[in-house]
Amino acid sequence: MVPVGTYRYVALGDSFTEGMVDPRPDGGYRGWADRLAEHLAAAGDGTVVEYANLAVRGRLLPRIVDEQVPRALELAPDLVSLVGGGNDLLRPGTDPDALAGLLERAVVRLRTGGARVLLATGADPAAAPLLRRTRGAVAAWNCHVWSLAHRHGCDVVDLWGLRALADPRCWGEDRIHLTPEGHRRVALAALDALGRPAPVGLSEAERDYRSPLPAAEPVPRHRALAADLRWGRVHLLPWVHRRLRRTTSGAHRTGKRPEPTPVR
Repeated sequence: MVPVGTYRYVALGDSFTEGMVDPRPDGGYRGWADRLAEHLAAAGDGTVVEYANLAVRGRLLPRIVDEQVPRALELAPDLVSLVGGGNDLLRPGTDPDALAGLLERAVVRLRTGGARVLLATGADPAAAPLLRRTRGAVAAWNCHVWSLAHRHGCDVVDLWGLRALADPRCWGEDRIHLTPEGHRRVALAALDALGRPAPVGLSEAERDYRSPLPAAEPVPRHRALAADLRWGRVHLLPWVHRRLRRTTSGAHRTGKRPEPTPVR
């Protein structure tokens, strides 16, 4: 039972919600969901915000639904963010329609349990080398997200429409995970999707998540090629190796914040 005067938020998903690659000084990760919880706690209305994050890097949507959704229901949350499916869509042959059916069944369980549900579309991969081949599948997935959100009264963070995320500076060296700047923008977009105002203490620039980043210096061709080669060696090859071994980067991990605790 959630105490009176307490608002409980539980975040579910994969590495996107775990917060990679938005580092904390202690070596852990912060991420957009942590930042959203902090914004909710900064509302100044006297409500104590309790926050749990069950997301684990590498998780596919079936495992998120089987493991994280039941645990979230046990925690009796007021708000659940459920963002997954990105890892599934990276795999050849994934059916976005079947994936959406799985997501909808999870949403129905959470809504029946009394939680407000926050979903997110996939970001547009048009500017990402290799990942752009998934653009059609991601677009179909996004249509399903908007449709089921309408049917079940969910809120949606429109990452596809957040054009600032088309800037590679919002993405880490692995080109899959957001930088701190990317996570900052997604957290504010999520707050907006929930109809909550930005915390009073933020400046106008800190509240802005839609404007593009300042123009970047052109990258010489040889440096771009070197970066591509490094990305293939450091990030792509290990990913392929894990696929061949049928394992993930989070195979033996659990959620970083398994119990709801007050946000300070």
